[in-house]
Amino acid sequence: MRRLLVLTVLASAAVGCGNWQRVGSRDQPSPSETLTRLFNTTQFYQRLGRLAAAEPLPFIGIVAFAAGPADSVIAILGLSLENRALSFQREQNVFVARYRVSISFQREGAPPVDLAREEVVRVSTFQETLRSEESVLFQQILRVLPGAYKVTVTVRDMTSTSESRATADYTAPQFGPASYSAPILAYQATGRGNLTDPLSLVLNPRGAVGYGSDTLLAYMEGYGFSQPATVPFEVRDEQGEVIFRDELRFRGGRPVESQVIRLSPDSVALGELRLVLGSGAGEREVSALVSFTQAWIVTNFEEMLDLLRYFGQDDRLSRMRKAPVSERARLWREFYTQTDPNNATPENEALNQYFARVNAANQRFNDEGVQGWRTDRGEVFISLGNPDEVTESTPGTGNRIIRWVYTSLQLELFFRDETGFGRLRLLPQSRARFEQTLTRLRRQA
Repeated sequence: MRRLLVLTVLASAAVGCGNWQRVGSRDQPSPSETLTRLFNTTQFYQRLGRLAAAEPLPFIGIVAFAAGPADSVIAILGLSLENRALSFQREQNVFVARYRVSISFQREGAPPVDLAREEVVRVSTFQETLRSEESVLFQQILRVLPGAYKVTVTVRDMTSTSESRATADYTAPQFGPASYSAPILAYQATGRGNLTDPLSLVLNPRGAVGYGSDTLLAYMEGYGFSQPATVPFEVRDEQGEVIFRDELRFRGGRPVESQVIRLSPDSVALGELRLVLGSGAGEREVSALVSFTQAWIVTNFEEMLDLLRYFGQDDRLSRMRKAPVSERARLWREFYTQTDPNNATPENEALNQYFARVNAANQRFNDEGVQGWRTDRGEVFISLGNPDEVTESTPGTGNRIIRWVYTSLQLELFFRDETGFGRLRLLPQSRARFEQTLTRLRRQA
């Protein structure tokens, strides 16, 4: 099992490269943990140490630190937003949304560092206003003193006045001689040679990388090494197992030495990764995430295939299930592209709708003792959507019969609690009619 880790030099720092080797095995999460990750991204990103807010205006944020002139610290705040959360209005030939970000860094015994900015988002089509993955990046650099801070960020939609807020604790470190920053997750990075030079980064607030396709970039700086030095670098998985170990080499004699790590993960890297620089009390770390997409936090190949059980009787799913590890990433990319109804957008609308129905089924049909999406009603709802008519005979008894009607499909289905324990099953004739309808719809598609 191999992955490519390329260490790129900025500001003339010499580093090495190596292969990944996993030791041990990964514990499998329970189905409930999988669905928590899939649908409660706010909670998951909070656990990763991010600034994360839920509806009505969800966003993910991160704060990174680097050394500034004298004793100051540069704090870089990055936010990731989705177009669909903002209220767009048509202005001539474009769609425009406006939002305001309020930032507060509070340190005990000192006045807060507060800042507010208003931003404008312009897109050319209505479809772009509905994007549900990362589509807006906000970034702000502040100058602070070393210490512990409570960081609060409020994002407000200037049109609808909806807003969300997130708070997290961060520590701005003291950067002395022979110190170094934590890995900073970024989309772009330009190295610098002096503390007075501007810090040129485009942060990756989610720290998320797509399975089998994207590259994760981590930027690091070393400060004031008087002579050549090495600092240990490790990548650890969710269980704390070291899956890569190497050393970063600093030449010394320079105010700032900048380095970049580029990580191209394959299927072995699915899940949370911790990038750790240094050891003992000098450890600096950041968490990253390798998932199937930014929209769904599923980090196990078998779990994803299980969740797609109602997506269609697709040979591609069977091939992925049987494929060797080395082929999974390529097959997933092909499946994602071929099932996307609109390749002009970065998201797969068909899969987004499917998982939205999985989520809704899990919430609606939670009275049968199993997860709602695994019930017969959940299967039908995910496959066909809402019925046009629902009736129930003898509600509240052990002989419940529920009737669903799909008018446009000329389909009538009956679910019955045959055991008296509340588990509703499709009657055999209804099961046959349901499967015939699915077959017909898939052929038409």
